[in-house]
Amino acid sequence: MKQARHYPRHWRRPPQIITGRRWRVLLPLAILAYLTLAISSLEVDTARLIDGLERGARFAHGFLQPDFSSRWSDIRQGLIESLTMTLTATVVGILISVPIGIGAARNLVARPVYLVCRSIIAVSRSLQEIIIAIFLVAMFGFGPFAGFITLAFASIGFLAKLLADDIEEIDASQAEAIRATGASWWQLVHYAIQPQVMPRLLGLSLYRLDINFRESAVIGIVGAGGIGATLNTAIDRYEYDSAGAILLIVIAIVMLAEYASSHLRKTLQ
Repeated sequence: MKQARHYPRHWRRPPQIITGRRWRVLLPLAILAYLTLAISSLEVDTARLIDGLERGARFAHGFLQPDFSSRWSDIRQGLIESLTMTLTATVVGILISVPIGIGAARNLVARPVYLVCRSIIAVSRSLQEIIIAIFLVAMFGFGPFAGFITLAFASIGFLAKLLADDIEEIDASQAEAIRATGASWWQLVHYAIQPQVMPRLLGLSLYRLDINFRESAVIGIVGAGGIGATLNTAIDRYEYDSAGAILLIVIAIVMLAEYASSHLRKTLQ
């Protein structure tokens, strides 16, 4: 028979993080003073704020009445560039991330290999996509090639880091059982590591595909091609109805990718 659970009959006050009464009074006052000083340092220009709200109202009006026909050829070209960049960069990023992620797992490789791979991951994760895109556009010029390299480079740091962490957290007993059979290092990876991390890697790859498409709309603003360049041109020309159409297309594709990836993950699991 199951033992009956005993629930507390009396409410108990949770333990206080700050026990001193003086500090409980001074700390909120210090936070309030800091927020007051921070807000006062913003130097808000009222006239500029009013003009910005008017422009925002015009943009919202264009968003509610999107125009898909006037610049459809440019929108289609930018959309094709973004989808091409997204797919190719994600595939290349996965292919490069897998060996780097394996090399960055402390329980699989020697320390020198581990340090080199972790350094590559750290460099990739330390730079934001927009900064990489600006640098590559200056090197290779405007166009989707700079965007492709940017997204692939960012994918390496994202996927390799999470893959390495998953490998370090695998069930050690399964790996020890494979080692006990006299298996080689490659056999250990194939029979002990791959079955445990493959579902997670597939899910991360689909998630990165979603991220890369959204980032393609951002890096295009600095000249890295894609739908972002078309959006930036529409905003510069005050064509807010075309900009609203582009944003609606981006939202629709992101939602479609989200539902598709969720269904695929359920199928794989």
